[in-house]
Parts: sequence; structure tokens; C-alpha cells
Amino acid sequence: MAGKTANWPPLEPWRVGIRGRCPRCGRGHLFSGFLKLASGCEVCGLSYDFADPADGPAFFVVCFFCVPSVFFAVWAEVAFQPSIWFHIFVSIPIILLTCIPPLRPLKGWLVASQFYYKAEEGKLVGTDE
Repeated sequence: MAGKTANWPPLEPWRVGIRGRCPRCGRGHLFSGFLKLASGCEVCGLSYDFADPADGPAFFVVCFFCVPSVFFAVWAEVAFQPSIWFHIFVSIPIILLTCIPPLRPLKGWLVASQFYYKAEEGKLVGTDE
């Protein structure tokens, strides 16, 4: 293990995040399952306790991928009134392919961005009276 005192060059979050790599060293794995974060990097020892992307990946996937693919299915139904087979073999696969695969790269990107920008939970600063 390289240790925590080593100087690590800053890595661009989108490069390491979408590949599911450690945001510090770029070599270790970020995930232990499809969307489950690993406890830490097996290469540099970085703990992923700081990471909390919450619903961010799901929000972005719904807004930018799911809505357009569902819009396509509705548009095809209204414009052409195709048989149910069109939706079974075209619409449903398009919806599934645009909604599930982007979740992991987006989650990785958000976690890597949290590390890169040292994002923390917001805190209110008290005023002295």
C-alpha cells in the first residue's frame, strides 16, 4: 500500500469517476457491486467514507435519459399507433438501456467530484452576539 502521506496528483473527476476508479490514485476500484461503493481503495488506502452522492445519479439519469426515452415511446404511440410488439421490442429496451447503464458512471463521477472539490455537508455558521 502506498500510504496516506504520498503526494497524489489531482485527477479529473470525470476521467476516474466514469471508469469507476479511485478519485485519489486512479487505479483502485470505486465500486464493490453495480452501485455499491467499496469501503476504500485497495491501492492507495483512501477511505470512501466521505462519499455521499445521495439521489444525484438517479436525478440526472431521470432528467436527461429517462424522460427523453419515455417521450420517444409516447411520441411513437401517438404518431404511429404501433402494435404492442413495437413497444416490447423497441421502446422498453431503449428505456432500459438509457436508464440503467448511466447510473454507475454518473455515481462514480459525483463521488470523484466530491473528493476533488473536497465537498462536505453544508453547515450553518452561528453568529456571535
